[in-house]
Amino acid sequence: MSAIFGPAGSAENFSKLYKSSADMPKYLSELGLDAFEYQCGQGVRVSDAVGAALKANAEKYGITLSLHAPYFISLSSVEPEKRDKSIDYILQSAAAAKKIGAERIVIHSGSCSKISREEALSLAKDTLSKARKAAVEAGFEDIIFCPETMGKFNQLGNLEEVLELCRLDDSFLPTVDFGHLNARTIGKVNSKEAFAGILDSIENRLGSDRLRRFHSHFSKIEYTEGGGEKRHLTFEDLLYGPNFEPLMELVAKKNLSPTFICESAGTQDIDALAMKKYYTDELNKQGG
Repeated sequence: MSAIFGPAGSAENFSKLYKSSADMPKYLSELGLDAFEYQCGQGVRVSDAVGAALKANAEKYGITLSLHAPYFISLSSVEPEKRDKSIDYILQSAAAAKKIGAERIVIHSGSCSKISREEALSLAKDTLSKARKAAVEAGFEDIIFCPETMGKFNQLGNLEEVLELCRLDDSFLPTVDFGHLNARTIGKVNSKEAFAGILDSIENRLGSDRLRRFHSHFSKIEYTEGGGEKRHLTFEDLLYGPNFEPLMELVAKKNLSPTFICESAGTQDIDALAMKKYYTDELNKQGG
């Protein structure tokens, strides 16, 4: 098994050529990519027709699918109604993932601006546990929950918090967003040593199997000293990080097989391909 790469959502080049996300697998296969993350950030809306076509085309062209659950999920909300609603959104996402043939759903953990991080994490753990139980009862036990590391200071979701959420269930995998982690540390996650530390933390907290197949987002992200993440950039940006090359070297050396979803602003397909080419070259060096 090797790492796989693909974009989140529709890149600019794809949108010039196609109108339906059902055509994405063909487009990505022709590019040389092997993964795609379907976006339900603004709500879960997947028609039966598009879902069936996307699933069939993904199988035909060998594209592994994942799905991003709505951005407004808040596992840590102080309002019980919002936490209950978040469970509903997760179940909707699991149903949509099943429809398109995706195995993993990426989940935002919420905010901790009104309460302590400890209180927020406790609420999030309770909500996510209830969501998992509900998903199993609804027949979605094979859908993998992937809590995501977040980029703003006031958001729940630093690396340790996400790993703690993943310890709730052996099936959970972390979505390690390296751009988010770099943004919330004001540029400190942009070296081989920093990347190695993150990989070590995953292994120490979750074990070697989940390290081998973790989920990941990668993009360069502009950040501010006061809040963290500001906006996604492209790999052409030279001011902000992180740079993907040291991470690809580590993943190849450690023989890991994560899924890398690129979230660059408009060039996520081209940038995902740059990551894959560099990683493949590193693998060939290892083999040589």
